[in-house]
Amino acid sequence: MLKNYFKIAIRTLLRHKTFTSINIFGLAIGISTCLLIMLFVQNELSYDRFNEKADRIVRVVFRGSVQGEKMKEASVMPPVAQTLQKDFPEVLEATRLRKAGYPHITLGDKTFKEYGFAYVDSNFFHVFTFPLLQGDPKTALLDPNSIVISETMAKKYFGNENPMGKVLTFKDWGNSGFKISGIMRDIPSNAHFHFNVFGSMTRLPESREPSWMTSEYYTYLVLPSGYDYKKLETKMSGVMEKYSGPQVEKAFGMSFSQFLQKGNQLGLFLQPLEDIHLHSDLNLEMEAGSDIRYVYIFTAIAVFMLLIACINFMNLSTAGASKRAREVGIRKVMGSLKAQLIKQFLLESLLITAVALLISLALVYWVLPFFNHLSGKNLSLNLLGSSWLIPGLLLIGLFTGFLAGSYPAFYLSSFNPVTVLKGKFSSNKNSITLRSTLVVFQFCISIILIVGTIIVYKQLAFIQNTKLGYDKDQVLVVEESYWLGKNQDVFKQKLLKDPRVVNVSSSGYLPAGYSYNNNNMMYPENKSDQLVKTLRYDVDYNYISTLGMKMVSGRNFSKSFGTDSLGIIINEEAAKAFGWRNNALGHLLTRPQNDGTKATYHVVGVVKNFYFRSLHERISPLVMVLSGNSENIIVKARTKDMAGLVAAIKKEWDPLAESSFAFSFLDERVNNTYNAEQKMGMILGIFAGLTIFVACLGLFGLATFTAEQRTKEIGIRKVLGATVSSIVTLLSRDFLKLVSIAFVIATPIAWFMMNKWLQDFAYRIPIGIWGFVLAAVLAISITLITVSFRAIKAATDNPVDSLRSE
Repeated sequence: MLKNYFKIAIRTLLRHKTFTSINIFGLAIGISTCLLIMLFVQNELSYDRFNEKADRIVRVVFRGSVQGEKMKEASVMPPVAQTLQKDFPEVLEATRLRKAGYPHITLGDKTFKEYGFAYVDSNFFHVFTFPLLQGDPKTALLDPNSIVISETMAKKYFGNENPMGKVLTFKDWGNSGFKISGIMRDIPSNAHFHFNVFGSMTRLPESREPSWMTSEYYTYLVLPSGYDYKKLETKMSGVMEKYSGPQVEKAFGMSFSQFLQKGNQLGLFLQPLEDIHLHSDLNLEMEAGSDIRYVYIFTAIAVFMLLIACINFMNLSTAGASKRAREVGIRKVMGSLKAQLIKQFLLESLLITAVALLISLALVYWVLPFFNHLSGKNLSLNLLGSSWLIPGLLLIGLFTGFLAGSYPAFYLSSFNPVTVLKGKFSSNKNSITLRSTLVVFQFCISIILIVGTIIVYKQLAFIQNTKLGYDKDQVLVVEESYWLGKNQDVFKQKLLKDPRVVNVSSSGYLPAGYSYNNNNMMYPENKSDQLVKTLRYDVDYNYISTLGMKMVSGRNFSKSFGTDSLGIIINEEAAKAFGWRNNALGHLLTRPQNDGTKATYHVVGVVKNFYFRSLHERISPLVMVLSGNSENIIVKARTKDMAGLVAAIKKEWDPLAESSFAFSFLDERVNNTYNAEQKMGMILGIFAGLTIFVACLGLFGLATFTAEQRTKEIGIRKVLGATVSSIVTLLSRDFLKLVSIAFVIATPIAWFMMNKWLQDFAYRIPIGIWGFVLAAVLAISITLITVSFRAIKAATDNPVDSLRSE
């Protein structure tokens, strides 16, 4: 019997090639989209879960606020790990990591710049699951001069040689030698940090200091299995007061309780390891994370895309029902039971789904490299290497096949054989209502995606066109300029002789991309109880002019004023925070030092607010002081030949510096700040386009069904003189009503969703009505184009043929 079902199904599908092709194509696109999103979501949710103790590891983070200015940092103070393990028995292990930058390593006569070095405690490899291919994880980092390197780094430096016991020389730290004591597997891509070299924390004397005023150590705890970390977090509420209280009093001249009474807050909190990638809102993250909302959005798109593909199948199947009505009637007269017909039609649906599934696999393999490039991922479709993939595909296939085929199967099998054999086949009111509802649902989703895409692109355009308060164009950043040593001034003078160079400055602080973050505390005049948290920039005399920042009042730093070494420039937000809205010039600002001493500065100028973080965050108080910081050299240029200027700068660099030339452009750093939004906007736009396209297939199916049902009516109208345009209008009118209903339903949903998304930006566009108007115009245009294609064919058919068929 089953063999007979297969024969009939294959013959039927081959007989209706157009119907079958459209169904397969629509389902293939739907399943491909769903599969791509499944891979993306699975990757996002898998971060750090490869660690054997992942569900027991938490990270200690620092949160607080001073005069309303929030502090939220992923790193904490040096003694936190040891203190928590000593005071709380539920802390089974504690380990720390401290970033050490990108050192230059010498091996023989070759020098390499290594991307990713960190100091860690000796128990690091017992907490995290980074297997060592060689070496003992318990003893590998006991020696202060020992390092563990990654498998890739070992091959890069030593090829097929055994690197164990060999010494690498680090130029950055006085040509210090580090002995290789272990080789570890490369850190998986789905980890929240990546380093190629781990050094021993015992090498850093500051890692053993009892300071509770500096936070540079990423600290992780291992808790008992099944233990609720919130319980420990509650117990930790008094840790800061107990241990940092004396240091706060020494630095700020007030007790910790007095500090809190001023409305300030300081505290340690816990963050589960598995939440870091998708749920963290902290500063000083080692790598940029993602957002759980994108997981929700794309999961919803995957579900809706699959539903829309199934809806298309239903509409196309019922649209072609009239062609199979006589077949059903004959088979029922010949003795076929309704259950047998249902099985037959469901089998046809499953066959179409199976073919679509195979095609979708080919499509995913084809588009995956492009999707990886777009999303910044490294996803792969490994059918045999993933335990969930094959079962997941089978579930998708069965779900899609039964969902898409169930309604047509029950609908077609319910035909009355006497009625259809007499040629009186017609749809009942319920089936028409269901099809109309499905089309409304399809276009609701399409309109929501259109509105979402429009608003995302408008917000990104707003970001790109917002005046940042500094000049980002044609600004070249020469990185790691400290390698010039005493030649830095010579190098800058050589650059200034180039007519293409407008100005040159030195500073490690940049208003875009990664820059230093610090919790600089200052109070105005002698009012020590009015502490304000600010960000501090160490700059030189040319910083403001090089970046084209504007002074609101006062002046820039000048070599003509010998007292500017104790001068300070503040931004407008800082002037407001210190209560100097009208005139800040000449006022004093005091900065308490960790050792109990104080540094007092006089305000020489107020710089206009500029965006030194992304538009996700409001501009906060900022101060600038003169310093010899030489992390970068910032070059403002005016030339069309930027490539030539870069080559000229490199030529001046090479004989003066001890390291290779590295540079970046400030405008690229600005754009990289919004990489996540740009990528998600592009992906959303592509999925929106695919959803609309697949929805149009369903609309085409319903248009076909309507045209077939009204064949006689169209023929009579043409005989009586109706024009093609009037018939097209007649057939299009009902679909426009459905799209209008979909627009009314989709508008509040889209507004709510996009308003929530925009709340993540401190500076954002108003939603307005134009995005919705444009979405309506697009939806109507798409509907008219899709329906008109089928309506024009029906209107141009010979009416004699349609009337004779009756």
